[in-house]
Amino acid sequence: MLSNGHASLLLYSLLHLTGVKAVSKDYEPLGELSVPLEAIKSFRQLASRCPGHPEYRWTSGVETTTGPLGQGVANSVGMAAAGKWVAARFNKPGFEDLINFNVYAQCGDGCLMEGISSEAASLAGHLKLSNLCWIYDNNHITIEGNTALAFSDDVACRFLAYGWNVTRVGDANDLDLLARAYETFLHTRDRPTLIVVDSHIAWGAPSKQDTSAAHGEPLGEEEIRLTKRFYGWPEDKKFYVPDGVYDHFRQGIGKRGKELRDAWFARLKDYKAKYPQLADELYRMQHRQLPEGWDRDLPVFPADAKGLATRESSSKVENAVARNVPWLVGGAADLAPSTKTRLTFEGAGDFEADNHAGRNFHFGVREHAMGAFLNGMSLIKVRPFGATFFIFSDYERPTLRLAAIMEIPVIFIFTHDSIGVGEDGPTHQPVEQLASLRAIPGLITLRPADANEVLEAWRVIMKLHHEPAALVLTRQALPTLDRTKYASAAGVAKGAYVLADAADGQPDVLLIATGSEVSLCVKAYEQLQAEKIKARVVSMPSWELFDHQPQAYRDSVLPPAVTARVCVEQASTFGWTRYAGSSGQAIGMHTFGASAPLKELQKKFGFTPEAVYLAAKEQLAKAKKR
Repeated sequence: MLSNGHASLLLYSLLHLTGVKAVSKDYEPLGELSVPLEAIKSFRQLASRCPGHPEYRWTSGVETTTGPLGQGVANSVGMAAAGKWVAARFNKPGFEDLINFNVYAQCGDGCLMEGISSEAASLAGHLKLSNLCWIYDNNHITIEGNTALAFSDDVACRFLAYGWNVTRVGDANDLDLLARAYETFLHTRDRPTLIVVDSHIAWGAPSKQDTSAAHGEPLGEEEIRLTKRFYGWPEDKKFYVPDGVYDHFRQGIGKRGKELRDAWFARLKDYKAKYPQLADELYRMQHRQLPEGWDRDLPVFPADAKGLATRESSSKVENAVARNVPWLVGGAADLAPSTKTRLTFEGAGDFEADNHAGRNFHFGVREHAMGAFLNGMSLIKVRPFGATFFIFSDYERPTLRLAAIMEIPVIFIFTHDSIGVGEDGPTHQPVEQLASLRAIPGLITLRPADANEVLEAWRVIMKLHHEPAALVLTRQALPTLDRTKYASAAGVAKGAYVLADAADGQPDVLLIATGSEVSLCVKAYEQLQAEKIKARVVSMPSWELFDHQPQAYRDSVLPPAVTARVCVEQASTFGWTRYAGSSGQAIGMHTFGASAPLKELQKKFGFTPEAVYLAAKEQLAKAKKR
């Protein structure tokens, strides 16, 4: 993969020359080139398959979306780990090398300056991922000028300290030395490899070589003509592919690749005959399909006034699902005991340098790299999850965004979801994070209200093919609602549903909430009902899922004629106007939190049944005046 994605035209040119074919979202060949020459001619233009940075799913043959520097190399660590895990699960006697691929990532100075590369390299070294090779294009140039302005690391020593094998090629044009470096990588069995390649940006351009101008702007017609002269290339030719080049690629890498691919599928056929169950798993995993009976033996949560923290109920569901979906793997950023995301059933084990079959991953205190690691694993088609406290979603934001751009079904689990964290104070109490996640196009955010909504949220998440999900969970216990009295939690699949309603189904006031605040609305609803006030409680665990429903369904849940509305969430009120309406009220946070016990915080900031009840009465009074 090309982590220094601004060099994308190199990748597009190779995809074109090697004749890589385009495939659909369902991995079906479309019978056309992934990168035709016309696409290269329209580089960076609207609808071209050659955007400014490589984009997964948009251009077949691109392994991951890169652009933000450091993301590609961090993805590669997850890919390499997934390769090791898949091999440990599926390689069997007689097929010891059925899964046996290496991961190569090309990076530049910018990638190695970004902090995520340090996190990722540290983790890769710790895990001794010998199938991973980074190629560092050491040309000493960034947009501002020579890297000496801001970067004086001894990169080789830095990676040796991480536990990597490091080799150096002093001239990017020395093919023999490059070949020797790759051979060294292939024979290194106990650690990842970094190849430092010294190069010259814009090599051969008479006035732009080794300049920042070559990095940040086109060479210009005259400079291009002189560079062609340096190479002995026809100066008047554009997009020129000499006779014999296509045939050379076809007879070389094309022929070799086809032979290897055909041989692999022949082996897979034999594998299927000997190991049919594993072959079926491999097929389903690669096609993002779930096993038959994936949701059997899921826990049942009876009504309970005391209830469970949703992180606790999620742990029970996650473990039940993972028993049935062997490729559901993941871990936490040093927080598994707090996020309750450890797989605890017999045989789950830990993924470590000497055990690649374990399903629990330890990411250490590396949230940013964890997110990119998960994205890389997902690109290999395992189903990864990663967990941390919700406040640290800020550290994962770039990877959350890229998961959404790539349309990959990564599961991001966030616990300690509100000011309910209490004594830890505002540094650990998320306020604006829910609004910011909801602002990411394509990301499904779910904040369930009790254990049964957690169960249904997992049902939704596991069926996603092209959307990442953020599951936002509480530290504190929430009542498990009596579903014989209130509506089934199956409504989670539609994003919002009527949990409790007026007897005639014609409410005068709507109480809308997510997560822990739903139970506050239920208590306020019961008080209103006792006063013969017609109220409706709407549980809205996912804005995105609700907004995807037909208008008729949305209107049935939130009748447009009912303008008396109260929305309740222990987070920023930003965005709630779309559901509260211009005249409704949103009970939420307008400041950061405070360090105090939960009940004191709830009272201070207005998250009590009484506050919801009074807001509903106020809304009804205003509605009568209107």
